[in-house]
Amino acid sequence: MLRKFFSQNAFLYALLLVIGFTVSCKKSNNDPDGNGVPQGTSGTRAELTKDSIYLYAQQTYFWNVGMPSYTSFNPRQYSSNNAILAALKVLPSTGGKDKYSFIDDGSVATQLGGAGDDYGFSANFDTSDLLRVKYVYPGSPADLKGLKRGYQITKVNGGGTSRSSSTDIANLNASIFGDNPSISLTFLKPGNISVDVVINRAKYDINPVLYSNTYTVGAKKVGYIVFNSFTTNALTALDAAFAKFSTDGVTELVVDLRYNGGGSVSTSEAFTNLIAPPSQNGSVMYTTYWTKTMQDGAATILENQKFYAKGNDGVTRLYSYADYSYKPTMAAGNQENFTKRGALNGLTRVYFLVTGGTASASELLINNLKPVMDVKLIGKTTYGKPVGFFALRIDKNDLYIPQFQTKNQSGQGDYFSGMAVDKDVTDDLTKDFGDPTEKMLAQALYYSANNNFSALAKDNVLSSTSGATKVQIDAANEKLNHEFKGMIETRKLKFK
Repeated sequence: MLRKFFSQNAFLYALLLVIGFTVSCKKSNNDPDGNGVPQGTSGTRAELTKDSIYLYAQQTYFWNVGMPSYTSFNPRQYSSNNAILAALKVLPSTGGKDKYSFIDDGSVATQLGGAGDDYGFSANFDTSDLLRVKYVYPGSPADLKGLKRGYQITKVNGGGTSRSSSTDIANLNASIFGDNPSISLTFLKPGNISVDVVINRAKYDINPVLYSNTYTVGAKKVGYIVFNSFTTNALTALDAAFAKFSTDGVTELVVDLRYNGGGSVSTSEAFTNLIAPPSQNGSVMYTTYWTKTMQDGAATILENQKFYAKGNDGVTRLYSYADYSYKPTMAAGNQENFTKRGALNGLTRVYFLVTGGTASASELLINNLKPVMDVKLIGKTTYGKPVGFFALRIDKNDLYIPQFQTKNQSGQGDYFSGMAVDKDVTDDLTKDFGDPTEKMLAQALYYSANNNFSALAKDNVLSSTSGATKVQIDAANEKLNHEFKGMIETRKLKFK
């Protein structure tokens, strides 16, 4: 499953070296506030790494305006790199908005490219307080062992699955999301048939298209696609699904993003063009607004992030992140136009199935389309992440801090608190993807047939017999939430 990952930009895959992290700790002559670490300051490897985290934030952090000076912040006072990041996230300049920054060791670097190396499934508690499979990647070890969305899991590595047991929650986290080479499960198939399996961790190709189908609703054809992650290898599967929708004569589309925490910006852009009407060709899709320090060419610390690439003249040479233009213009490559992709041209409406796990590149897709189509959101308020980043290599780690915000052609993009839904519906974990009685999908199909949503209250009824509240179940699921939430810049930016 796609969890926190490291990815240099797609246009930086030819990355060959990064200048030593000690260089980034030296004070630049163009230091924005003149209060960086003094030139030539010595320190241990750990101290210089802490300095670098602060100094990169000082010049590239989306909320760098009003940051304290190096001396005032004193990054070396913190006990760990993560402690520094935690302190940055609560600075007054952020306005409490940064729930996105993190440091990664690069261990899941290839996942953005669609290479899985785990069991290939995830789980959540349903409204009855039962642990169920929430998705399975096709071709993954879990899929090959017969695991399906909706199956109840009753035992994991010999332990229980009680939401109210801290011991069970700890075991679930360690077993499902840890680094063990295998996991033993007991699950119930339909008919309460108990099955014991051992699933071995293995490498597999992530196919984020978990399901697709076309439904007949009266005289309409409604397409449905479950898309679980914006990996850079997703376009072949997406193109195939949309080609089928075109052949089927689909005029309305349901896009299920309920667990999609984001990923590649370029994949989100391509997905947008598969859905958008061809009449939008040439008009602005969205604009990327980088940190002003980067726009002004004053983020000189980016000179330390080196890579080999072909320049505008076609010659391969050594460049740095500082050689890119970050101005919010078409010429700089930071404003994208609609360019229709595929043959599905007759869409009149798109429904997005969303939850609090729908984030970043998923929200970018939705936001891009809102000004140009009839868009309906069904489910729960989305995560809220209109900002993105690329990785900054510091010693052996990768620093991810927001560096840009995107806004659609109407200038909308401040959904830090998430996107509100048109129809509030609780995730129905008891049904497999594509089941027309599954609550979220059912509402989309109902709207297609009746031009309004069903008023059935049961869509949000808590059916738990354990006495658990929705807050308690949501809290337990948050502890099992390991999906990455991010928007990684993977487009080919332009050199100055």
